[in-house]
Amino acid sequence: MSRLEIHGGLVLDESFVPAPRTVVVEDGVIAALLPPGTPPQGEVLDAAGCYVLPGLCDIHLHGAMGHDLCDGDDAALDAITAFEAAHGVTVVCPTTMTLPPETLSRVLKNAAKWKKASHPGHAVLGGIHMEGPFLSPERFGAQDPQHLRTPDADLLRGWLADSDGLVRTMTIAPELPGAAALIGAFPSVRFSIGHTVAGYDAAMRAFSAGADRLTHLYNAMPPLLHRAPGPIGAGMDAGAYAELICDGVHVDGAAVRAAFRLFGAERVVLVSDSMEAAGMPDGTYQLGGQAVTVRGTHAALADGTLAGSVTPLYEGLRTAVRFGIALGDAVRAASRNACRAVGLDETYGSIVPGKAAHLLLASADDLALREVVIGAPLHLA
Repeated sequence: MSRLEIHGGLVLDESFVPAPRTVVVEDGVIAALLPPGTPPQGEVLDAAGCYVLPGLCDIHLHGAMGHDLCDGDDAALDAITAFEAAHGVTVVCPTTMTLPPETLSRVLKNAAKWKKASHPGHAVLGGIHMEGPFLSPERFGAQDPQHLRTPDADLLRGWLADSDGLVRTMTIAPELPGAAALIGAFPSVRFSIGHTVAGYDAAMRAFSAGADRLTHLYNAMPPLLHRAPGPIGAGMDAGAYAELICDGVHVDGAAVRAAFRLFGAERVVLVSDSMEAAGMPDGTYQLGGQAVTVRGTHAALADGTLAGSVTPLYEGLRTAVRFGIALGDAVRAASRNACRAVGLDETYGSIVPGKAAHLLLASADDLALREVVIGAPLHLA
């Protein structure tokens, strides 16, 4: 039996309040949380001067390091999951774009095949997020409008089979014909409202049918107005989760703080929405078959439409803290909340005995990432 003990750190356990603890890991699972100063009985990882955080979970990302999930090959998944692991994200639900049905089938089949193999040191492929093709032709954002479709149960049923059940969540515009019926017909899929022009009533019908999340809150949806509360007001009333891109580009800091107040620290889910340019230099890249120009932290189509992000989720967490979000709330939003939003929280998302040992060591001074543990330390350079 392998045993690793993490000593000297301030641990954010299920309460998400830093406290001195010793974390004991046995065979890749959190075995115990012990008082500080407990004599070591195995390999020791020194966390002095660090917070010990749960590994993060990104439920909305498209790619990194010049690769996209929709490349549909093993090289893409290898590169994306290795990059995410090295940047503190230990579980991912990579996200498809709006593409022809046969292309999506190929991508999903490849992901299902890839998951069956072992990938030590990589982020766990927890599921797939389908962003489209059942989206609004008026709010398609960086999606290719020629491939948009109205909700189709046969297509979704086929994609679930192609993915061997790996599709965990799907973004849908609730105002489209048949959207509420589709949501009600597939209880195994966690539906999220996004890329929509829906008003409050249409959004509430979707939430009543079983949807429980808003895709990248504020972006690609009507705003919250005092006489037209729209999907944001509906999501607040329905107790929905709210994805939030906290890269300093998509959402202003004041709106980030407002989101945490509107939805509460238990319901905000930080996501990256990162595309293939994450981890790469400035230049021209692709997203869903469209050219994206990247300069610094800004990624956009030729017409100026924001086209995903180049900021990894861990940096989004740090940005949230800089915006005034309490550390525990920011960490919770990027770990346990994300896992709960897609049904992965029994195994991942918090530092609790019995869960997978996905842990991060971050400097208590500036939150710089010092070490990632996915069962065992990755030993970051």
